[in-house]
Amino acid sequence: MNSPARFNVLGTGVSALSLEQATDFVVAARGQKHLGYISHATAYGVNAARSDSGFRSALNGSVRTHPDGMPLVWLGRWHGHSATTRVYGPDLMAAVCDGGRSMGLRHFFFGGVPGVAGLLKTKLTERYPGLEVVGTYSPPFRELTPGEFARLQSQITATQPDIVWVGLSSPKQEFFMAQHAGQLDAGLLIGVGAAFDFHSGRVNQAPRWMQHNGLEWFFRLCTEPRRLWKRYAVGVPLFILRAAAQLTGLKKYPMD
Repeated sequence: MNSPARFNVLGTGVSALSLEQATDFVVAARGQKHLGYISHATAYGVNAARSDSGFRSALNGSVRTHPDGMPLVWLGRWHGHSATTRVYGPDLMAAVCDGGRSMGLRHFFFGGVPGVAGLLKTKLTERYPGLEVVGTYSPPFRELTPGEFARLQSQITATQPDIVWVGLSSPKQEFFMAQHAGQLDAGLLIGVGAAFDFHSGRVNQAPRWMQHNGLEWFFRLCTEPRRLWKRYAVGVPLFILRAAAQLTGLKKYPMD
């Protein structure tokens, strides 16, 4: 499948595609190696990447950067990509786990707090009979030591996953994938953030109507105000101002 077009949001190239197209691409990774990594971009993420060149490079170095939030979908459509839909990390994970069963797609779960990756395996294999989860790894809350990374490499080489799902916080997961995708014997690495918590049942998701109308941020703010208030109180208005300046031509954001 050819790479989809990208549209520029504050210097981050966001892929113009649908959830169905994204799912088909990932499922087709069966039996392949070293295809790279996939990121999921939100308004908060591209706004943060505007001020962090390393994060921006990690997003732009992906084989695809999915429009994870509705503001990015709306901007994609404004750029003329009318078929763009939200490619939400948890939805992609569910669709790939379901759709990849018939061809024996092999999954590895890397991330989450201790115990969550194992719980995620239990929940998803119950939901999708025949799902092949060949390994899990819950990393410490710090960068892996050389010895720890070597053990992860060995585990992935031994289990031969097609997909390594990376459930770390952003931008930690993007930095990890950008640095290590070529060193792990797998098909694709896919950063899905809080999908581990959502699908394991550890954290509740926003209602669908809020997700579809760009209000998921408000639900998350209400459920985790201490952790997220600054992100949304400062980040959302700043994103709106920057995006408006780009759309009106007042400022250009090269994808450097």
